[in-house]
Amino acid sequence: MQKKTLWFDLETTGTDAARHGIIQFAALVDVDGETVAQENIFMVPHDGAVIEDAALQVSGITRDDIAGYLSHDTAYQRIKSLLDRYCDKYDPQDKFYPAGYNVRFDLDFLQAMFKRVDRYGLGSYLNWRSIDPLPLLHMMDFSGRLSLPDYKLPTVCRHFGIDIDAHDALSDIQATRELSQRLMSEVFSL
Repeated sequence: MQKKTLWFDLETTGTDAARHGIIQFAALVDVDGETVAQENIFMVPHDGAVIEDAALQVSGITRDDIAGYLSHDTAYQRIKSLLDRYCDKYDPQDKFYPAGYNVRFDLDFLQAMFKRVDRYGLGSYLNWRSIDPLPLLHMMDFSGRLSLPDYKLPTVCRHFGIDIDAHDALSDIQATRELSQRLMSEVFSL
């Protein structure tokens, strides 16, 4: 069976997956370590989503920008199509490793999006064994191998010399993938 990784990052209208929505989804699909697909979708959040001005300031996205984005339903279908293209959701052995920086946050939002349409959510696509460099960075800090002022993705990327346009989901996930590969090769000698 091939090892499949869904590297993904989101920009959202706030921090609560129950109240806020997704406005950008970016993903890289890796099969056996090779990127086979890239997606970058800007979308209108779901109906009823609260849009926090503070969240928009972080991403640099305006309400006028959002008005011109893909409909939520169209974006959902594009994301689902991406997953379906590389994963047989009916085969329990054919699942993605979800991967990202502080990926639990993004998983909660993506799961909420999918559950609005399908009661099973993402369960048919993911093995839930997430790949996330943040806990490893915390362990490196604890062991004295690394000491940074904070462990936000831009700070970590600067430390490791990785280019990033912070709070653009595609740039964030590309940087996260590169950071993860560096850390895995350094720590695990892969």
